[in-house]
Amino acid sequence: MTQTRLTHLKALEAESIHIMREVVAEFDNPAMLYSIGKDSSVMLHLALKAFHPAKLPFPLVHVDTTWKFREMIEFRDQRVKELGLDLLVHINQEGVQAGIGPFTHGSQVHTDIMKTEGLKQALNHYKFDAVFGGARRDEEKSRAKERIYSFRDRHHRWDPKNQRPELWNIYNGRVHKGESIRVFPLSNWTELDVWQYIWLENIPIVDLYYAKERPVVVRDGVKILVDDDRLPLLPGEEPHLEKVRFRTLGCYPLTGAVNSEATTLPQIIQEMLLCRTSERQGRLIDSDQSGSMEKKKIEGYF
Repeated sequence: MTQTRLTHLKALEAESIHIMREVVAEFDNPAMLYSIGKDSSVMLHLALKAFHPAKLPFPLVHVDTTWKFREMIEFRDQRVKELGLDLLVHINQEGVQAGIGPFTHGSQVHTDIMKTEGLKQALNHYKFDAVFGGARRDEEKSRAKERIYSFRDRHHRWDPKNQRPELWNIYNGRVHKGESIRVFPLSNWTELDVWQYIWLENIPIVDLYYAKERPVVVRDGVKILVDDDRLPLLPGEEPHLEKVRFRTLGCYPLTGAVNSEATTLPQIIQEMLLCRTSERQGRLIDSDQSGSMEKKKIEGYF
């Protein structure tokens, strides 16, 4: 008998697909959070594989802060149209009416109201009992504490000291009414795995990941893309062109670009092999308070 051995990417793919099928079999009302980034693109690709040729058995949910890069929104709408997906877009209208924004209120208040509260509003409205997210353990230290099935109470709060054990691939999906599970099928992937998989599977991604000359201003050491006319220029600031790309995507005023010559996927992978810094070093929301990401997750952030 011939023994077939999986590559590590095929093993990761099989594990993620197994998790997705388990959730659909186990929960009444699952959904997938779609943030339009590279991890979301991989998640969507895996979900399409998991349930092919059937239509996805759950909707995508995008919590729109109204400050995403314009190219992200264009890409989102194009993919939804191409694939015939069910997409639910939620905006915290109370935050919009209060004029909440990253420049006027700072990254912490903006993220708390437009992302965390917006997410909780969407989950309460649609009453999802399980929601997929694309977080990986290698991204940030608080995410390394998460299980694949991450329990949330009725207020969507996470308790890092009270998590359910996960032995091998046995997951505990038992919840009471109002409680829910955040599910992370990419937990065991690394950033390099994600890029290699995107290349091997030819997965479409937002063009912002590729290096290109773009107008930026440098503020507190962070290169901010001038994505629209809402960016207020400080005295002495003048947008200038630099060849940059993004390793991670979020709200454009809170996401720093990096100088790069990587215009193709193999070049991005080569850059990853040589890089010694975290992809999230340019995300201002990760450092806007002490223990920032863990506090956000405890309060309900994904």
